[in-house]
Amino acid sequence: MKNKTLIIAILNKAYIGENGMLDLFLQSLHQGENTEFLINYLLLVAVDELAFNRCKALQLHCYYLVSEGVSFSKEAFYMSGNFIKMMWRRTQFLREVLRRGYSFIFTDMDILWLRNPLTRLNGGEDLQISCDNYNGQPFDAASNLINTGFYFISANSRTIALFDRWYGAMNSSSGMKDQDVLLKMNFDGVFEQLDMKVRYLDTDYFSGFCQKSKDFRKVITVHANCCIGSNAKLIDLRVFLEAWKIHNGTSNASWPIHKSCLLAKNRKLILLS
Repeated sequence: MKNKTLIIAILNKAYIGENGMLDLFLQSLHQGENTEFLINYLLLVAVDELAFNRCKALQLHCYYLVSEGVSFSKEAFYMSGNFIKMMWRRTQFLREVLRRGYSFIFTDMDILWLRNPLTRLNGGEDLQISCDNYNGQPFDAASNLINTGFYFISANSRTIALFDRWYGAMNSSSGMKDQDVLLKMNFDGVFEQLDMKVRYLDTDYFSGFCQKSKDFRKVITVHANCCIGSNAKLIDLRVFLEAWKIHNGTSNASWPIHKSCLLAKNRKLILLS
């Protein structure tokens, strides 16, 4: 891609099974509108040997990210110690990518790519980031709830300074995942202090389970956010992909209910009660 731009996703053993999250992610890129060519710019960052071998077998662009003394080969359950370590290791790696002069779209694997996002990520901002909840104001830092599962960041001195501060906050943010720390930095005015131009992405285009797009004709990505467990995410994302293929081009259709995610949430509430 021009201007040294990559698409980066993290891959581990939990996602590489047959008909698993990796297969669904790639399926959406193959079947989306003007998305298949983007696979040429996709870098899968494997955090274990099995994931790296699977990536190479698919003849994709692969990088093996070694983490001394920590194993990321299994699914890291949300907010577990291993989950938090994985998120911070990811942030450290992405900082190095920026330092080498590469801009990138970071995407979680539990995201369907239905259209080419570059049609909307062209405003010249330093950071364009997805939201769990979007208030309709693309430059309102005060009340848009960000999600670091999908964002486009330009490599420059401001964004490198942001990642330096972000990763530097790890040791003083015990028990917090990287997204929570960045959210706090956002509310504390760090983006403004660094003179960054930040755009918060409209959920009509960059949709998710937290706040669904209202128009099949607009939706670019669908993120299985507000959902616990990779199995539940996988089941509901498959349903969403099929719904999009059926209703694409219509404005009055509605998304299916993400039943598996709701069941997983209810099971957790029962266990906690």
